[in-house]
Amino acid sequence: MRATDIIARKRDGEELSTEEIRWFVAGYTADTIPDYQAAAWLMAVYLRGMSRRETFDLTVAMAESGDQLDLSPVIPYAVDKHSTGGVGDKVTLVVLPLVAAAGVPVAKMSGRGLGFSGGTLDKLESIPGYRVKLSDDEFLRQVREHGIVLGGQTKSLAPADGKFYALRDVTATVSSLPLIASSIMSKKLAAGANAIVLDVKVGAGAFMREVEEARALAQIMVDIGVSAGRQMVALLSDMDQPLGEAVGNALEVREAVETLRGGGPADLREHCLTIAAHMLRLGRQDTASDGLERALDDLGALLASGAGLNKLRELVEAQGGDVRAIDDPNLLPQAHLHEVISAPRGGWVARVDALRVAQATLELGAGREKKEDPIDPAVGVVAHCKVGDRIEAGAPVFTIHANEEGRLVRARAQLDQALDVVDHSIPPRPAFYATIYGNE
Repeated sequence: MRATDIIARKRDGEELSTEEIRWFVAGYTADTIPDYQAAAWLMAVYLRGMSRRETFDLTVAMAESGDQLDLSPVIPYAVDKHSTGGVGDKVTLVVLPLVAAAGVPVAKMSGRGLGFSGGTLDKLESIPGYRVKLSDDEFLRQVREHGIVLGGQTKSLAPADGKFYALRDVTATVSSLPLIASSIMSKKLAAGANAIVLDVKVGAGAFMREVEEARALAQIMVDIGVSAGRQMVALLSDMDQPLGEAVGNALEVREAVETLRGGGPADLREHCLTIAAHMLRLGRQDTASDGLERALDDLGALLASGAGLNKLRELVEAQGGDVRAIDDPNLLPQAHLHEVISAPRGGWVARVDALRVAQATLELGAGREKKEDPIDPAVGVVAHCKVGDRIEAGAPVFTIHANEEGRLVRARAQLDQALDVVDHSIPPRPAFYATIYGNE
């Protein structure tokens, strides 16, 4: 085979064979196909798209490009979750302890934040001492002993995806649905999951801005999973406004702890319980019509009893973190400067722009524009209102947590444009738009 022939066939809108896709992925992973040819192929895919079969073949080729984790010796039936990224998305920190406390072991590899999407690893590393880098043996041993592990993805897992992802970032091919879907699902398949719950965000603070676009991406990923023999559930969730209140690494850990204590923002609690219920039902392989309701009841009881919080403590301690920061979140990193932004007028909240809030946290240093950028775990924004709330003039709407005055000023400029207040009542935003099932 020749790379130029494969590029030309996709350029001309032809469907590539399984063998051509596997050959091209293997060649690029092994550095026998150079970046300029891979870039041309990515652009051809971006412009011409891929069939369901091509997308599946690409996913499997990337999943098989490196090591594949076998969880079966420690978890006979493994359930994983993935979020497409959002603003204030600390869901994993709540959901995994709850599901593990319910008796379903969970072993998850997460990533770091890039752009306005916060990363679970960055949040965890705001807990002093928490180790995200685990060897495969450590990863498996921990889930065997504790029923829960949450660390970083190793470079040997789906290495083709890492190479293609970096190239997509600099060739304006990021937004291709087949490339997004295969990137996400290749890592999920390589990580050993039998069932996968996808949380596909849609709105101003998400990569997908429109519900139908998010639905199309979710359906592609569900189809890939089903073709690979996995059970799949995808939920389309709202990301027009921040999830919960806190946006920023240590601030989000604090909010996750509050939620596991039975408090926390109502929207975050609802979101976490819904995601966890789907994971628990799949983990139990419960096909009964009331399986989801039963899972929700069980999770609510675990939340009320503090069992989920105890499981988070166990996770943190097992990975070298300082459990005192869970018992007393005041021991988490804290910013030196705080400024409250007040409502300019009374009325009903019509918009809390998730993207503006995210951009404010980037200005503060809570996120990164490039993978090598450092982050400040202490800084961030707390949003005190939701769409549909009635507020009075002068009421606090945002609190900025900053460590540099100049950064605070730039964050304030973003937040000044993040809120709309109107004179008439506004309905609250929905938590979820749709649920897509596969292989049920």
